[in-house]
Amino acid sequence: MFEKNFRNEPVEIRGQKVELGEDRLIKIEIDRLPTGTAIEIPIYVFNGIEEGPTILLQAGLHGDEVNGIELVRKMLAKNYFDIKRGCLIVVPLLNVFGFLHFSRDVHGKDVNRSFPGSKMGSLASRIAYVLMREIVNNIDFGIDIHTGANQRSNYPQIRYTPDSEQGKKLATIFNAPYQFASKLIPKSFRKEAHKHDIPIIVYEGGEALRLDKFAIKKGIEGVLNVLEYFEMIDNRNEKAETIIIELSQRKWIRARIAGMFNVRVKNGEQVTKGQTLGYITDTYGESTIRVKSPHDGYIIAINNFPVISRGEAIFHIGK
Repeated sequence: MFEKNFRNEPVEIRGQKVELGEDRLIKIEIDRLPTGTAIEIPIYVFNGIEEGPTILLQAGLHGDEVNGIELVRKMLAKNYFDIKRGCLIVVPLLNVFGFLHFSRDVHGKDVNRSFPGSKMGSLASRIAYVLMREIVNNIDFGIDIHTGANQRSNYPQIRYTPDSEQGKKLATIFNAPYQFASKLIPKSFRKEAHKHDIPIIVYEGGEALRLDKFAIKKGIEGVLNVLEYFEMIDNRNEKAETIIIELSQRKWIRARIAGMFNVRVKNGEQVTKGQTLGYITDTYGESTIRVKSPHDGYIIAINNFPVISRGEAIFHIGK
């Protein structure tokens, strides 16, 4: 599965070379605010002595997805990246501008719909360009950390590219509670990396602008599982094993009416066909709609916002 010869050499990013056995923080200036304040992308490089894969661990591609940023911050703070083999490139916050503005986007543009990017394009496009040019050319595969959108909480899950044997293997090694193949999105980071035969697995956990301790914990465990599998770090004495549920189909349930939304199940819960998942009531209590599960399956995301419009996605169910 991973039989190819991995590189065992210095890594160069923006003209700065990181030798074998060396750790370094590199900051790439991407833009300046009107005040002149520099916007920089921080990149940590942990280059081991022995031969092994070069892996990208990335968070904050969407600036409001704070769980991933906190996940990587914790791993850095606890010195989890004592890399013996191969190289780990860590980007704890890619979309700095979006983070500062509590926003998924940059100037109204989604970085994850801007690949491969352009040196002279929009800020989102330039961020994408820097990522592809300076980092992706160095890596064998990557882990991209995300959350659900605003108000929608994803239960910890790992996604891989369909028909990618390496991607599926990496997802299984990561060992999240749920995993499934997810189609490539045009101009996304994962699709652009796929064009270069670089598998990217996407970890989703929690929701935007809200820390989720469980999702962060499972994400840290998953990253350590991958590093340990490739013998990049020492084996842990205690290792949490998760029963993986592979999902083959997924469907969003949408609200049939607008109103107040009350949930009756927990995220990650197994449900049966016809089971009551929640209720939608009109604001004045004159009518109530019961939301039922259309089939047996598992809840992998819930809309946590209590005021719902007709047609809005409220439950994501996998089979």
